Amino acid sequence: MPSNNSPKTPKTFRLDALGISAKKLDKQATFVTKQLVENGFQAYLVGGCVRDLLLGLQPKDFDVATDAKPEQISKIFRNCRLIGRRFRLAHIHFGRHIIEVATFRGPSEKLKGKYRVIKDGRLLRDNVYGTLEEDAWRRDFTVNALYLDTIKHTVIDYVDGIKDHQNRTIHLMGDPVTRYKEDPVRLLRAVRFLVKLDFKLSPETSAPIRELAPLLNDIPAARLYDEVLKLFLNKKASSVFSALREYDLFAALFPQTQHCIDNSSDNIAVELIEHAMLNTEKRLASNQHIAPYFLVSTLLWEPVRQLTKKLRPSFNSDTQAIHAAANEVIAQQINRIALPKRLTAPMREVWALQPRFHKRIGVRCIRFMDHPRFRAAYDFMLLRSKHGEISPNIADWWTKIQTLTPAEQKAMTQPKKEQKKGRHQANKSDNKIVSN
Repeated sequence: MPSNNSPKTPKTFRLDALGISAKKLDKQATFVTKQLVENGFQAYLVGGCVRDLLLGLQPKDFDVATDAKPEQISKIFRNCRLIGRRFRLAHIHFGRHIIEVATFRGPSEKLKGKYRVIKDGRLLRDNVYGTLEEDAWRRDFTVNALYLDTIKHTVIDYVDGIKDHQNRTIHLMGDPVTRYKEDPVRLLRAVRFLVKLDFKLSPETSAPIRELAPLLNDIPAARLYDEVLKLFLNKKASSVFSALREYDLFAALFPQTQHCIDNSSDNIAVELIEHAMLNTEKRLASNQHIAPYFLVSTLLWEPVRQLTKKLRPSFNSDTQAIHAAANEVIAQQINRIALPKRLTAPMREVWALQPRFHKRIGVRCIRFMDHPRFRAAYDFMLLRSKHGEISPNIADWWTKIQTLTPAEQKAMTQPKKEQKKGRHQANKSDNKIVSN
């Protein structure tokens, strides 16, 4: 793979030869590129949208790359808003639909000729404007460095991205160790694309991943939160989980959970998470709503469960022990991934409600079913039941009571003596009716 300093004549492919229909191109994105070209600039669709079109998929987003500077873009489009500080981007608004336009970026060598090393050992590049070719070599994977000309209906390829696409290979451009050190999030992106596209990693791309996985500890927790959502809230979540564990990346994201897994004599924690991931895939396939907090609650349940057992003697109830364990586990986790309160609050509730499923006598059982978080807690309990953490009888009882009438629910939650008394009186009544 040539370096980004090596001039290269790009290969050009016609859309029809690649099996891409021009009808699949986003109208607003096409309008933006044409307006830029008419004003004397270069403009192309780029990145994931081109990659997905080659796979026969309909992209969610269409991004544009151009040699126009942000201020020049803003003058062309009245519906433009400039965002970003370190490197400015243009957002062209069409109602709720946004087309992101980025100016071609160049290598940091244009500034100083060398990388800057910051104290945590990661390599950092300065963002500078560049040419189309420089922008192509600055990107991470070859399959993401393809440029689609909406006017000529061609794809421009400087990096052999079409070849790698046809070979179904994820190939990181440049020296892999250097590129991963520039931005360790590329470690996660490599795995995500591996699973999402059903491609394979080239040997040089995969070789350093396990060794460099600890670099993720230096990534801001807020950025990792966004990456975790991309990793797990998709139709191949279970495969992502397996791939992260295979490349030692899961431990960098959820160190407490990985510690529990490593020190467990069984595979229950892994199986529970995999089951939750499969449920996520099914819901997404059926266009059902996904609650991120529920998925994260399964990822952190094992450390909460184990810490609860350890703390239980110091508290008056299981619920109190769970609350204490949850506080400690979440406090440690947000140092790694910045989980917002809108996730952590319902997670705590789902965990803290688990002991209530063991209480099946009295009116509180019926009131419990009216709790705003009952359904999520119930689903979580079912998940635990399927993996031996809670008796199937308890799960069946709570499943059944939800199907009964209020009178039947009241009878079902009476103490056993009253239930027997009620049945005896009913039998006597039946006998009287028969005798008459």
